[in-house]
Amino acid sequence: MKTTYSTPLAPGALRCERQADDTLVVHLLGHWTTRAGTPLVTDVYQQLDASPPGQRLVFTATELTGWDSRLLTFLRQVIDASTQRQLVVDQQGLPDGVRRLLALAAAVPEREGARRGGARLSWLARMGTAVLAGWKGARDMLGFIGEAVLACLRLVTGRARFRRVDLVLFLQESGAQALGIVALISFLIGLILAFMGAVQLRQFGAQIYVADLVGLGMTREMGAVMTGIIMAGRTGAAFAAQLGTMQVNEEIDALQTMGIPPMEFLVLPRMLALMIMMPLLCVYADLMGMLAGLLIGTGLLDLSLVEYVNETRKAVHLVDCGVGLFNGVVFGALVALAGCLRGMQCGRSASAVGAAATSAVVTGIVWVIATDGLLAVLTDRLGL
Repeated sequence: MKTTYSTPLAPGALRCERQADDTLVVHLLGHWTTRAGTPLVTDVYQQLDASPPGQRLVFTATELTGWDSRLLTFLRQVIDASTQRQLVVDQQGLPDGVRRLLALAAAVPEREGARRGGARLSWLARMGTAVLAGWKGARDMLGFIGEAVLACLRLVTGRARFRRVDLVLFLQESGAQALGIVALISFLIGLILAFMGAVQLRQFGAQIYVADLVGLGMTREMGAVMTGIIMAGRTGAAFAAQLGTMQVNEEIDALQTMGIPPMEFLVLPRMLALMIMMPLLCVYADLMGMLAGLLIGTGLLDLSLVEYVNETRKAVHLVDCGVGLFNGVVFGALVALAGCLRGMQCGRSASAVGAAATSAVVTGIVWVIATDGLLAVLTDRLGL
């Protein structure tokens, strides 16, 4: 005795039969193709819900006349639903090609992140996830900085392994090739400082102090900060993209396999290049900013060239220049570390390289601004 449930015999039809021993037999009929109309998988779910755990599900395809990926998708959904309901699935009645493709689909695990996320998490769960992600990021960052410090110590002792030609190349890329953009931005910043100062100081007849404002502002703060921001957007992103592409091509894995530390071979020369070139770029930025202030002072404020230069010499001391140069060295190390960190953390896809470059720029700028605030407080406490 058996009970029969059927759908109309059309292209891509099926018929479900429940036999006396509670075995559910699914007959596949017609053309199961993408273009042909096919029944929904819910037609079988109703029968699966009525089957107790441990019962068998059998497929037959004697009347199947054609199939493509539509049939495979249907069978995968039915098999997954049967497995969740603890049913025993018998695939012997399916064509050999279908069985091989199903076995291949089951053998290859689903890629992480390929399936869309489920229900939206609660605000507390999202907050906890964000805290855990932040803690992991901070731990990775501290570990990376520690490895960079150890690499620098190995460099001091002469045991660091990297190519000197790479260091020369990075010196050129982060130094001479950056002069144009540094000159433009620093000149404009000097113009803005001088003009804004002139508008206020002219009300009190103190136009001469524009030289003090521009000179001190550029040498102590703005020269180093603007150069750091420029290098974060220019060189830090380039470092992240370079290392990220090496991650995609598995070149960093190859270096580790050969016993070459990536921290010494890839990160150390980039960090050294920026630490060496940043003070020189800061001096260049200071000069361009003060040149812009000179143009404003002599062109709009009726100051003579000698007056402006003498006032700048009286206002700017070696300590001010030293503070700016020290800031430049620190900012260079931070920008290089940010770019290399995001590059080493890059995933294995083209989109991950773009995300790493973007994250390197954001991280570098945030580090530069935050460190500048800390150094400003420190120099004030030290009386510098």
